Amino acid sequence: MAFRKMTKNPYPPRLWSLVGYPGHGKSTFASQLRGPMLVVDADHRFAEVMEMSDEDVYELSEFAADNVDPDRITRLLSDNMPGSDVKTIVVDSLTAIITPLVVQAMVDYDAKRSKNLAASFKTKALAMRQLQDAITRWGADTLWIYHRSDARDGRGKEIQGGRTSISQTELARLRRCLNLELEVVVNGQGQRGIRVNWARRGRSGMVIPDETGCWKGMPEKIEQAVYDGLSKTEQDKIEAEAATDIPDVFESAEAAWAWGVEQGAFGDLNASSEVYDQVKKQFKPKSAQEMATFWVSEVLRMVKEQKGGEQKGSAPNGVAAPPPPDDAAMDATPF
Repeated sequence: MAFRKMTKNPYPPRLWSLVGYPGHGKSTFASQLRGPMLVVDADHRFAEVMEMSDEDVYELSEFAADNVDPDRITRLLSDNMPGSDVKTIVVDSLTAIITPLVVQAMVDYDAKRSKNLAASFKTKALAMRQLQDAITRWGADTLWIYHRSDARDGRGKEIQGGRTSISQTELARLRRCLNLELEVVVNGQGQRGIRVNWARRGRSGMVIPDETGCWKGMPEKIEQAVYDGLSKTEQDKIEAEAATDIPDVFESAEAAWAWGVEQGAFGDLNASSEVYDQVKKQFKPKSAQEMATFWVSEVLRMVKEQKGGEQKGSAPNGVAAPPPPDDAAMDATPF
């Protein structure tokens, strides 16, 4: 077979994730991506929006169970992707694949079939890694869809923004193979849009409204809004800053643990949570923002240490004294 000449793409590959509430059009958005498209139809509903695509759409398997089994997904991709013309792989949705594993882990723990909850979640963690390897290895564009839902805390108070169906830890791991994190949002007039929550090499925080009502041309609009006008040097700078993105506060302890995993300071959630508790015990923070300052300082110290950097001025037990908090923060643009 003759080699094909490489062509320069003005934009980074579409390695995207998309979160939103049920019924807000996530699958319809997916139908607007480049084709031919292969759909891991774990929610078993993509056929309802397939006609919205102008490109060919392939199914992973005619058997519904194959679309929610990480082993079968891996095998079917390995058997059929080589030599295919697939341009985009859509996982719709990651929720339907991972949630049953979470439920089973909790059932096993409650039934005392596993020694601790962390051990129960091992299957889920392995499945997530297996899926990432299976989906990303082919060089195709990817879209990972998952859900957001309303939620309340232990006192019954509504949690602002609800919860995502995928844990912060898994999302941190997923980010390693993403270029954009997107979210479907709806304004007070019922108009939908896409908010760019995070971009590896471009702008983020803005909302691009859906002016067609069916996401027509939206992928291209997102790329233009995120990347147009940025030089390679500017994109390199954004990527470097994103690698050490420093939050002012974390929405939960789990989110803080996950951030530590994402930065590469820890290999898993358990290790991150243990050090988090040590930091909290040593510094006794009086607010969530103060705790975030201590935690960020320790995580960055550990990352630097792992990279061979010299560590100076460490506090007892290896937990470094925190630097002054960074007051800079980016607000999402309303629409």
